Amino acid sequence: MLHFIEQAAQGGPKAAENLNVAHVSRRGFLVTTAAGFAVAAFAGDAGAFARYKTGGDSMPHGLRYDPHLFVAIDPDGTVTLTAHRSEMGTGSRTSLPMIIADEMGADWAKVKIIQAPGDEPKYGNQDTDGSRSVRHHIQSMRQMGASVRHMLAKAAADKAGVDVNDVKVGVHEVTAGGNTYGFGDLAEAAMQVPVPEFEELSFKDESEFRYIGKRNVGIYDLHDITTGRAQYGADVRLDGMVYAAIARPPVHAARPVRYDATETWKVPGVMQVMGLPISDFPAKFAPKGGIAVIATNTDAAIKGKEALEIEWGDSRHSDYNSEAFTAEMRETAAQPGKVLRAVGDARAAIDGAAKTFKGQYGGAHMAHAMMEPPAAVADVRDGKATIWAPVQSPYGARGDLAAALNMDIENVEVQVTLLGGGFGRKSKCDFAIEAALLSQKLGKPVKVQWTRVDDIQNSFYHTTSIEELEVGMDENGKWLGFRHNSVAPSILSTFAPDSGHQFFIESGMGHLDNPYQVPNVSIENGKAMAKTRIGWFRVVSNIPRSWAHNTFLSEVAADLGRDELEYMLEVMGEDRTIDIKAENYPDDFWDYGEEYDVYPMQVGRQKNVLRMAAEKAGWGQSLPEGEGIGLASHRCFVTYIAAAARVKIVDGKIRVPQIDVAVDCGFVAMPERVESQIQGAAVQGMTAALYSAITFEDGVAQQQNFDTYEMVRSDNFPERVNVHIVPHPFSVHAAGAGEPGVAPIAPAIGNAIFHATGKRFRDIPFGETV
Repeated sequence: MLHFIEQAAQGGPKAAENLNVAHVSRRGFLVTTAAGFAVAAFAGDAGAFARYKTGGDSMPHGLRYDPHLFVAIDPDGTVTLTAHRSEMGTGSRTSLPMIIADEMGADWAKVKIIQAPGDEPKYGNQDTDGSRSVRHHIQSMRQMGASVRHMLAKAAADKAGVDVNDVKVGVHEVTAGGNTYGFGDLAEAAMQVPVPEFEELSFKDESEFRYIGKRNVGIYDLHDITTGRAQYGADVRLDGMVYAAIARPPVHAARPVRYDATETWKVPGVMQVMGLPISDFPAKFAPKGGIAVIATNTDAAIKGKEALEIEWGDSRHSDYNSEAFTAEMRETAAQPGKVLRAVGDARAAIDGAAKTFKGQYGGAHMAHAMMEPPAAVADVRDGKATIWAPVQSPYGARGDLAAALNMDIENVEVQVTLLGGGFGRKSKCDFAIEAALLSQKLGKPVKVQWTRVDDIQNSFYHTTSIEELEVGMDENGKWLGFRHNSVAPSILSTFAPDSGHQFFIESGMGHLDNPYQVPNVSIENGKAMAKTRIGWFRVVSNIPRSWAHNTFLSEVAADLGRDELEYMLEVMGEDRTIDIKAENYPDDFWDYGEEYDVYPMQVGRQKNVLRMAAEKAGWGQSLPEGEGIGLASHRCFVTYIAAAARVKIVDGKIRVPQIDVAVDCGFVAMPERVESQIQGAAVQGMTAALYSAITFEDGVAQQQNFDTYEMVRSDNFPERVNVHIVPHPFSVHAAGAGEPGVAPIAPAIGNAIFHATGKRFRDIPFGETV
């Protein structure tokens, strides 16, 4: 996300810098002679190994293929693999090294993983967001693994004095000339072998995979996490470290008129009170600023902050009131908006139709509220800076920190801890900049620890929105014209002067793109100026779009007296690949950073997951009174996903005993992590449906903690989440898995409530009672 947004803020896409990226052939296999020996061809179907281009090639600093950067083998046979993506529960710290290990023939029990610092010129792109880790890196990880296997084989052949074609690489051992060598025995010699070109390599057939696509590898850090040994941001301790808590302006960009620290100084352990500069957007990830209390421990710092008496002034955001703003967005959505895509004459088709239907669907601001509130430790002394932080974009954070500290980036180091959840919030490094600025002033290590109140009241919030959908149909319910006007403050307002209109990334998330087969279309965008910091939240604009599309489809089906599943499939039309030129998509249509011909919209795949989810949930069966099943499907992050939620109303309260989710994300490297991501997404999606709303009065966020910004709890959560993964071979390109699972959950629950009670919700959150 960050890379594409920065491009847009700078005026459009630019050629990405790709350092040391190997030029690789698209050919799947090749029998050749290189370095004096023949290289075996692939064992499997050549098509399964054909190289394909991903958006990883266009990300800042691109991809890496040199195994020396990611693989080290000790004389005792220990294989140390470097994880260059941040770990926040998605499993990327395990899955990517696992791919290398499998392809090179390593025994997972002898593998150790270390975390890379923020260094994209060395490791390639490190932005851990956008459901891109496996999607972008599975090919480069396999190539590095195959390279190491090749290098081990060559070293064994030389040692045994045999032809490399007579060498067999097994599990953590190599057999040559009747001799068997452990990886450690060959380590030094193997690493002296030149890294082979792609054409020299042989790859495992899928039938030979030991770990890829299997369920026999767990999260690498699971034991440390469950026993309390894992290191998160809050766990970092340095000698001489002091602790800081910051009172930030309740209204964004408000400045302190006066403050009194008398009571603060009475708190044992308080050492110092100092100011941080106030910022206003657009300022990227600059801290909000405020007044910091420095103490000998976290508790004293927090109590000292709470004891401050501060009079805050007004700012240009003091007039932000959610109720009035939502009413303005509704009015805007009802009017013609800026046309982003038009086919035929939608207005005329709708106005002349035998039947019409129109609805507005709303969504509130949301805070990420990940389990671990932001925390960072910084040590800035003697012209050098080292920061330890749970950040999703470590090299991006490194650049922002260097700018904030007025230092060369070479003098700034970012060490990445585990992330106790991220959801996009930890792509924004304001909390790390706070720690660095305070450390620079004090000349000693500083930890900044946010509380839950700090987190909820000082977020980069998911945008609020109104989506208006309108359709004109013939007598049989066939769509003749469709209009969709989306109104929401834009993420781009955080980076550049606000136009009030969404930009191409937001428009590419279920707005410009839909699977409907309809001859007349108008996709529009109404103006809405940002009044608070807007940031990306897991699955981003797909949350309001999926809510709107799927609720609308259910409403139209009910209005026509049609079966929900049957009608959803009918409106999608034929199984086809959408021709974006024929459908008049704009030239800057964003397909999640991918080339459209590599990851096109294939309607049949979306229909398939919808059918699958419905079938697994028992769609069409007779249910007891007060129960219902609702459906929803969506394409996002080049993945197709659908949910069938079963709802039960108990004493007027919404209960969700079961959700069946079908997901088609291409080839799956680590099914357990995909399943886990979808299960977690179901919990987060239900939270968004029932509870998640940040509202503003006079510019102040009204929610502070989990008593007012609620989550689903152990007495009301999706009790059973069945995940059905569509199986594919490696030739079906891996797609996103971390984010898509959230998209269909809220509309599936909302539609199920309608089937259970006859009550329809058009806005989320809709509460826990009916």
